[in-house]
Amino acid sequence: MTPILKKPLLALALTAIALLPACAQPEAGTASKAELEKIIHDYIVEHPEVVEEALIALGDREKAAKAAAAQAAIKANAQKLYAHASDYSIGPADAKVTIVEFFDYRCGFCKRSADWVRELPEAYDGQVRVVYKELPIFGGISENAALATLAAGKQGKYVDLHMALMALKSNDDLTEKKIDELAGAVGINVAKMRADMKSSAVQKQLADMKELGKLLDVGGTPGFFIGDQHIEGANVPAVEAAIDAALKS
Repeated sequence: MTPILKKPLLALALTAIALLPACAQPEAGTASKAELEKIIHDYIVEHPEVVEEALIALGDREKAAKAAAAQAAIKANAQKLYAHASDYSIGPADAKVTIVEFFDYRCGFCKRSADWVRELPEAYDGQVRVVYKELPIFGGISENAALATLAAGKQGKYVDLHMALMALKSNDDLTEKKIDELAGAVGINVAKMRADMKSSAVQKQLADMKELGKLLDVGGTPGFFIGDQHIEGANVPAVEAAIDAALKS
């Protein structure tokens, strides 16, 4: 624990020194280490709000640095994020605003917001396009479901299977048998889908999405991207506010 605390404590100490009244500061080169430490200690004890102010300032700087890094990552990967040729999307290709969603078929928030995401192009009169990015962060059957949906796309049935899988109420219902059953119900050739799931093209497609998610620091699902913004979670008001701002720009 101690090594981790050294830098924050040093920052607080320096802040305290900067805030000391001029009359309380010793002349340069005249104070010993012990005297300086006592001055800092006494000042912080008398003015504990300095600690809170310093921590808030430190937190703000860290948030700003993280936001800047996120925006730089989005800019560096914009083509893969918003205009990758193999991605599946809904809405007009020339829509003014493009939204990207990273999701997992066992993510409860992804399930609950699936219909809202699906209706975005219509809700905004064709001015919004949604790009789907598989990100099976839970692994296992989530990864198989992602491969199945990408393979379904080879038959023009990506969105059909996507919505069918999102409609499953319980994660316990997501099984290999259920995936095949739902695929067949929406008109997919299941045997071909299973073969395509093993193809290098589909395997690479999913691997590329997962790698992009890592580059963009998508730590959870759903994760939405609009312009240079990364909106974490199913934050409907934030996404809609970002859409409105983008449409007005």
